[in-house]
Amino acid sequence: MSLLLITAVDAEAAALADVPDAHVVVAGIGRTNAAAATTQAILEHGPFEAVCSVGVAGALPGAELQLGETIVAGACIYAEEGLQTNDAFLDMQAMGFPLGDFTGNRVPVDERLLTRLQDHAPTGLIATVATCSGSDLQAQTVARRTRAIAEAMEGAAVVHAARRLGAAAIELRTISNTTGDRAQQQWDLHGAFDAMARDVPPLLQHLRN
Repeated sequence: MSLLLITAVDAEAAALADVPDAHVVVAGIGRTNAAAATTQAILEHGPFEAVCSVGVAGALPGAELQLGETIVAGACIYAEEGLQTNDAFLDMQAMGFPLGDFTGNRVPVDERLLTRLQDHAPTGLIATVATCSGSDLQAQTVARRTRAIAEAMEGAAVVHAARRLGAAAIELRTISNTTGDRAQQQWDLHGAFDAMARDVPPLLQHLRN
């Protein structure tokens, strides 16, 4: 199976150096870079049997995830697309404007890929944010709004772009930090990269079985 692996930074790509038959792209940070790089890679180097957004993420409140733990997205949630009123946040479904061929802000991952991975790693919703949570209020807001267990900055855009081109896609994230008050956050970025190199290649191998 040919894989397209979309990362944000070089260190994430380096952690995936031992994945066979994979085209690894360092897209840059954020949704625009992720969507553009995914689209370009599929058009120029595809087709791929699976597209994966892979990188580090921050654990959201209540998730009880450990630093260095790798998780699989059951779906990717755009955290900020919508309308903030004085009383509530309205997502795209509530506003009546579709983002794509899916409901509201929830971008589905490929069910076949999810089935192959979900027994081998914790699975949950992963939020895609433009602004990372550096306060308790922001982290709690993202967790409540999306019901996600972790946040990153690219996954929904990668899966969304692949979906538009008919490619099966999913998101895998290794926890590098907690979220919430910046001064109280726990971080192990280098440990997360080491964990990616150890744990992600075997997970991706399950996509080939």
